[in-house]
Amino acid sequence: MRLRQKPWAAQEFEQNPLYVNNPADYRGGWQRAFDAPGPIHLEIGCGKGRFITESALTNPHINFLAMEKQEQIICMALRAAGNAGFPANLRFFCEDAHNLSELFAEEELSQIYINFCDPWRARGKWRKRRLTHRNFLAIYARIMGRGGQLHFKTDDTGLFRFTIEELNDTMWRLKNVSHDLSANPFAGNIMTEYEEKFSGEGKAICRLEAVVRG
Repeated sequence: MRLRQKPWAAQEFEQNPLYVNNPADYRGGWQRAFDAPGPIHLEIGCGKGRFITESALTNPHINFLAMEKQEQIICMALRAAGNAGFPANLRFFCEDAHNLSELFAEEELSQIYINFCDPWRARGKWRKRRLTHRNFLAIYARIMGRGGQLHFKTDDTGLFRFTIEELNDTMWRLKNVSHDLSANPFAGNIMTEYEEKFSGEGKAICRLEAVVRG
């Protein structure tokens, strides 16, 4: 589905203080983007920004980055964050996950969130586009370092099984694996827009955490 450009998007990018226009300029120095030092967490594919904005408001001691590759979507996330009071520990930028190594130095992040990403097809070259393919997992491990954590949610059981296999075959340790989050809730869970929608439809939400073993 093609998204229409919002007529107010250009103004949002220009005037919203949470938007980082040239993210590669901060590689190796992302702490400079925030008012106070703290561990840096990144959401890859922030959508309309509900999850990352609520995370920032709930955890003021953590600095949050939200990445989205589509300008038509991230402009809505920026507006939502502005309506929430422009959290000082939150920044947004528009980029593709394939460029992560150009955006972050080694061990610069503490945690990465991937929520309801495109499952793509499991066959051939398409599987390499999955954000939990081992090629991406190697990048995540490098820009977080030992002890860094990946938190992953999806409603696609095939993608979830694939992700578990990829993590088990590489340098990660799994923990807190749930095949139905509603049946195994955890304190502090922040829903994304998709999670609320799919849960309302009765779909099981799968979730896991994985730690870089080094």
